[in-house]
Amino acid sequence: MEKLTLLKKLCEANGISGCENTVREIIIEEIKDYASDISVDNLGNLIVYKKGKSTPNKKVMISAHMDEVGFIVTDVTSDGFIRFDQVGGIDRRVVLGCNVTINNKVNGVVGIKPIHLAVGDEGTTIPKYSDMYIDIGAKDREEALKYVSYGDCINFDSPYTDNGYSIISKAIDDRLGCYLMIEMIKSDLPYDMYFTFVVQEEVGLRGAKVASYTVNPDFAIVLESTTAADLPDVSDNKQVCNVGKGAVIGYMDRASIYDRKIIEKCKEIADSKNYKLQYKRAVAGGNDAGAIHCSRGGVRTIAISVPCRYLHSQSSLIAKSDIDDVYNLAKDLSFELAEGRV
Repeated sequence: MEKLTLLKKLCEANGISGCENTVREIIIEEIKDYASDISVDNLGNLIVYKKGKSTPNKKVMISAHMDEVGFIVTDVTSDGFIRFDQVGGIDRRVVLGCNVTINNKVNGVVGIKPIHLAVGDEGTTIPKYSDMYIDIGAKDREEALKYVSYGDCINFDSPYTDNGYSIISKAIDDRLGCYLMIEMIKSDLPYDMYFTFVVQEEVGLRGAKVASYTVNPDFAIVLESTTAADLPDVSDNKQVCNVGKGAVIGYMDRASIYDRKIIEKCKEIADSKNYKLQYKRAVAGGNDAGAIHCSRGGVRTIAISVPCRYLHSQSSLIAKSDIDDVYNLAKDLSFELAEGRV
């Protein structure tokens, strides 16, 4: 995984919730010669069956979401500026001044009222989205509508950078999970396995709910990115997890209480194989496990995540060393679950 060219391609692709088709097409092209069956459901989930060397004792599903956070066009002003709202959870503090691309065809920049015109506390408070606009340089509404339509998808427009030990990019959440599943599908597997590349995680875990109902697995592994707050002046007990210290698992978040026997199996595997493993030190966030573990009669579920700083921004940061720990732990765990050893 040294070059990570596919991860770069996935992160640079644009696909906010509900508009994941470009990402899905890239994935299909990558796995079509390795998968035994590929289908797309009515919501847009990509459900993949990979035939292994043997039939498993238990059905295992590995899942990651294709969508990323972003924005949507809500209006165009008479003087040609674009009004917008968020798709998924985004800290408004990271939005001002960002370069964005609208519907993959026109670039713009997020702006607000100039500071010299700010009145009262306008210059120090975080503006609401209703007070922001996107400037594409149009002279008026008529010209803007030649390039932009209501409901158009808006994505962060930022470079993917790899400095040798870390990666900085938009959409690492969760294109990294998609990348790892593609690598698993391309590998030789000892057991049959299901892989679900799901949609609309960022707006309510919607795709995972549908996909897990279709696959009906005994076990599920969710591959994700999770918030790391290991930053200056943040105390240890508030850092959640640490970049560079390996794969992250947790006992509980805002959407799930994870299977404790699977957690113990993760620790057993990590100890025996010398994989770096850390525990999430806060009950925070949530992911597709929240929908999967409650589907049908219940699914025994775990999330394995890469620690990520500046999540849901144009410049998320991960350590390259953590990628291997997440991949190796997830793959080894999937074999144990398939054998029913948990």
